[in-house]
Order: sequence, then C-alpha cells, then structure tokens
Amino acid sequence: MDFKAVKLQATIAPRGFSDAAPVPLTDGTLQARKDAILARMAAEEFDALMIYADKEHGANFEYLTGFIPRFEEGLLMLKKSGEATVILGNENLKMAAHCRIPVTLKHSPYFSLPNQPMENDLPLETLLRETGLQTIHRVGLVGWKMFTSARANNKQLFDLPYFIVDAIRRSVSETAVLENATPLFIDGDIGARTTNNANEIAHYEYGANLASTCMLNAMNAVVPGIREADLGAALAAEGQYHSVVTIAAGGPRFEKANLYPTHRPIRRGEPLSMTTGFKGGLSSRTGFVIADESELPETQKDYLDRVAKPYFAAVVAWLENIRIGMTGGEIYSLIETVLPKEIYGWHLNPGHLSADEEWMSSPIFDRSVQTLKSGMILQIDIIPSVKGYSGTSAEESIALADRDLQAEIRRDYPELWARIDTRRRYIRDVLKIQLSDDVIPLSNTVAYLRPFFLAKENAFTC
Repeated sequence: MDFKAVKLQATIAPRGFSDAAPVPLTDGTLQARKDAILARMAAEEFDALMIYADKEHGANFEYLTGFIPRFEEGLLMLKKSGEATVILGNENLKMAAHCRIPVTLKHSPYFSLPNQPMENDLPLETLLRETGLQTIHRVGLVGWKMFTSARANNKQLFDLPYFIVDAIRRSVSETAVLENATPLFIDGDIGARTTNNANEIAHYEYGANLASTCMLNAMNAVVPGIREADLGAALAAEGQYHSVVTIAAGGPRFEKANLYPTHRPIRRGEPLSMTTGFKGGLSSRTGFVIADESELPETQKDYLDRVAKPYFAAVVAWLENIRIGMTGGEIYSLIETVLPKEIYGWHLNPGHLSADEEWMSSPIFDRSVQTLKSGMILQIDIIPSVKGYSGTSAEESIALADRDLQAEIRRDYPELWARIDTRRRYIRDVLKIQLSDDVIPLSNTVAYLRPFFLAKENAFTC
C-alpha cells in the first residue's frame, strides 16, 4: 500500500469488551501439551528434560505445570516415559498438589529466598540422583532462551543458573550428553508452544482483549496535565500480572534511567508513549499530545508523511498479506519493501510469537524458511526509528487460524467468536483494510492508530 493513500479522518473507535471472562486451560489441553513435548523429545532423542523456572522466565515450566514458582525458582524433570518430578522451594511446596500433570515432589531450599530456613538442605545433585538422573544418557536443559547465533554452538549455551547446571553436570554420568532443548518448546518449526488449539486461543485472548481495552481507555484519558501515573493506572486491570513493564511516558524517555510512570504531568505538544501487556497480548501506542498537524514541532512538521503514514501502510500490508503457509522470510521481505529499514530505521523482527510471555520467539526474520502455521499467536511489532523524529506504534495481537480451527472456536467459544467477528468487521468496514482471511484479531484495537492523542475522533484509514 502506498502511504500517500492513507487518510487521517474522523473515525469511530473500535468497541471494547470490558466483561470478557478468563478462560481456563482444560485438562485435555494440558495432556495434549505433555504429549506434544514427549513426542518432540522422542523425535530429538532426549531421554529427559530439565525445565527451569523463575518469575520472569517460567513460561516453558508453566506450559506443563500450569503455574510459575512466583518469587522462587523451580525445576521440572520430565522423562521420556512421561514420569515427572518437580523440585520446589519453601513457599511453593503446596503448588505440587495443584500441578496440572502428575508429579513427584522434592524440596530444595536452595530455590528459596535469601535467609529463609535451610532445613533439608541436601545438595541439589543428591536430589537429582534420587530421580535417576545418573542413569540417563541424553539430557535437555530448558530455560527460556533459544540461542540462534551463526557462530556459537547454540546447543551448548545454557541460560539456567550456574548452580543448577553445575549440579546437573555432577549428577549425570561421564558419557552423558547435555544440550539446550528450549527449541522443543519455542522454535518456529518444531516448538510445541508455537501453535495453539481453540482452548488456548480462548485462554490467551483474555489478556489481548484486556490490554487493548486498557489502551483504548488510556488514549481516551489523555489530556494535558494528566499524570503519567494516572495513565499507568488506566493501563492496569483486573489485578492481572503484566507481561511487560508498563509504559506511560511523556516527553524524553528514560530520564535518570527511569522506566516507570511518574507523577510528571503530560504536557501539550510533547510525544507520548504507552504500552501495556498481559498473558496473550500487548498493546502499544506512540504519538503526540496535540490536536492537529499545526501543533507539531517545527523540525517535525512532516511527521505524518515521514513516519506515521508509512508505518501505518506497513501495518496494513502486514495484515492484508500474512497467511498460513507463507514463510517468515516472505513477511520480512514484504515489510522491507514497503518500509525499507535503511530509510525507516527498524531493525528487529517485524512480528513475533507470544503466549504466556510477551515475546516467545519469531519465525519472521531475514531469509527465514520457517512457515507460519494455523494456531500461531503473533504480535504486529514494527518499530520505525527515524533520526530527528518521534516514533509511532500500534502493536497488537492476532492469531492465524485455518477453517477448521475457526470452526472449532465458533462452536466451542461462541462469545469469543462474536468478539472476533466484531473486530474483523471493524478492520474491514471502518478502517478499510482487506484483512487476510487467515487472521483472527485477538485485540480490539488492531490497526487503530491515532497519531494525535488530543484528536480523539481522528484515526488513520485506507
């Protein structure tokens, strides 16, 4: 799409859904997850996996157990037989009884907070040997990061804490093989977590809907004098845990290295960035606290044509062309064509996978041959950076779904399907974007971009 065709005009806002209830994962889904990991273990010839978790890096652990160890650490051992052992600290021992798969519990206070009681402080390698680890030949270590260096031996890079890796090395036999097995979970080609069934999409849509509803409320609340903290409060909801640091920042970012909303009042004429995210999705917006183009800074009078409209045109191209079966390299090349990074300064992946965490991995990179699949949850994440200009952003969440998956969602989750249908009609009929039939919007504000926060009735359309 030629950005010159983009219009900034009076546009009705998308509908928000403030009463959408969370959808729990079913026992069948958890069993299917375990079966999927066991199948990938067999295909890659792993005898056991050691899956690490802490609060920030617990998604692969949670994929099987249903929980994270919050402020402690945890370790899940899964054998190829399906037998599972969970090692937990003092304050998470009770969670073993609630684990979504059957587990044997072992206690390690080394996983607890500093200065807590250290009774039962058997060396970690002793606990690991009790699981039979010394008899296992090929062991996969799973943290949260899949390394993709073109130079390093990625299978020998581990992001688990050293004391755990050291204990595992001390526990296995001299001939045992240790490898990074995180790709079994998050690799775009083989990762079990990269695609979702209807129950999982319903589960994650709750967070995407919540984030976009919060963002719409925050955009509507922007007026000169409102504090960053007040906008930050609008970006929180229902007591849900954020998947990213909440951003509500007016003017220059990162003053004194601060990342968080302050009591600083938002000023007319300055740029404003806002971001919020929950499990399943993130919403982000960047623009100016002004009402029309005449208020733009003298050095950015052409901001719309130089940055905002080309960015919106790239988002439109992404939504109209993405489809199941295309390679990640194709969508990367498309964005490079419509928004050349040499001119517009973006350098990360123009789209990535998400689920429990905000960024799982991405099949979208230069010359990627990984294919986009039905059931993938993706964030539209294109970040222009043009020297001398403020940025723009409309990051949101969608899923790819073939006819069978769409029919399953429609049958099993009719209220969710009604929201998806409302969002699709808005994108097509109001924003005039020819949305790909494979896309089901999980956010309410997909492609809804107000470049000027004080012109609340104006947004970009095709």
